[in-house]
Amino acid sequence: MSTIQIVLIAVIFILVVGIGIAFTYNREAERKKRVLSAIQGRGATIGNVPSEQDSQNKRRAEIAKKLKDDKAEDEKSRKKGKTSIPAMLGQAGLHITVKQFWIYSAVSMAAFSVLAKVVFHANIFVVLMAAIIGLLGFPRFVVKKLAAKRQKAFLTEFADALEAVVRLLKAGMPVSEAVSMISKEFEGPVGEEMSIIYDKQKIGIPLHEAALEATKRMPLTEMQMFATGLAIQAQTGSSLSEVLSNLAGVIRARFRLKRKIKALSSEAIASAGIIGALPNVVAGGMWFANREYISILFTDPFGKVLLAGAVIWMMAGIFVMKVMINFKI
Repeated sequence: MSTIQIVLIAVIFILVVGIGIAFTYNREAERKKRVLSAIQGRGATIGNVPSEQDSQNKRRAEIAKKLKDDKAEDEKSRKKGKTSIPAMLGQAGLHITVKQFWIYSAVSMAAFSVLAKVVFHANIFVVLMAAIIGLLGFPRFVVKKLAAKRQKAFLTEFADALEAVVRLLKAGMPVSEAVSMISKEFEGPVGEEMSIIYDKQKIGIPLHEAALEATKRMPLTEMQMFATGLAIQAQTGSSLSEVLSNLAGVIRARFRLKRKIKALSSEAIASAGIIGALPNVVAGGMWFANREYISILFTDPFGKVLLAGAVIWMMAGIFVMKVMINFKI
């Protein structure tokens, strides 16, 4: 077979494959176009279209647009950068000002510096690093831990609160009064957030906008879905009880999945804890049993290099194990 024949066969093969891909792409584009037309209520119909069908198509289009706008806004806010200090304090439920936060950070910086200089007799570089950690690292770490704890407590009771709202709505109570009842009946983060939403609604802010502001203090997917449900109900008049009932079911399903994942990964978590704590336990025991033997790691230059390498590799191993057992739902 000559070179020209091989080239022709290759060209024919490429053309056939290209035509097949183009045909498949056109069919997929036509299918997406039909689906989009159906959602927007512009799909092709035969004969007269009932007015109820038109209203359903219009409602679907408005819901799709609302969800798209909310997603675009979330992406925009996520790209702006890190969370500000007032937002962090609000998420943690701390009723302090930014000035007080910086005062506590300065106290933490002084405590870390004194600890590094007086207790560990560190050099100026280590003291400086400890001061930076005390000023910018440790306070934010504490606030984030408090925020995570508050969000966990919120999710624990949020499904029950939503089901209580559904029962109140089915009994004929208005949405705002149902939110007021939840703020009184539930304690903790759920009661606090619902109380704030109701108070803002009393001063003239629409209920769905107050719930949307609450997502800044409680940045959870479930809270965003709750705010979106209120917004859809306010704009389209859809059944809020059905939306909240489905949301409560989703939250409970996510809890079941999280507990299942935690049970399946408990062995790996225990292994990671034992492996991470074993060198520290052995070093501590050796320090009390034969201090001269292990003190070489802290006095000899090569011992310091080995100690630093061991710490770095231990931290890398713990980080890898944490990534392996960390599942986001």
